[in-house]
Amino acid sequence: MRRVHVMVRGEVQGVGYRYTMRMIARDAGLAGWVRNRADGSVEAELEGTPDQVDEVLAWMAEGPPGARVDSATVTDAEPTGERGFEVRPTG
Repeated sequence: MRRVHVMVRGEVQGVGYRYTMRMIARDAGLAGWVRNRADGSVEAELEGTPDQVDEVLAWMAEGPPGARVDSATVTDAEPTGERGFEVRPTG
């Protein structure tokens, strides 16, 4: 299993990024969460097989229509065995 922490910057709030990402992550079979940050970025943690994680990271680099992703910083994290994928409140 692989878990990553991701910070996405650009025009990523108010464009359906989190809710589309939840659908993409669930379809890929990932666990984790996504939330808006007060600074205008989006933060997420993803956990699954390396292929599942890579699939969703590729989507995150583009985002939904209307988004503009300037950067996506990915940091490896320790797998937790979390289940399900959720949108969390702004953090």
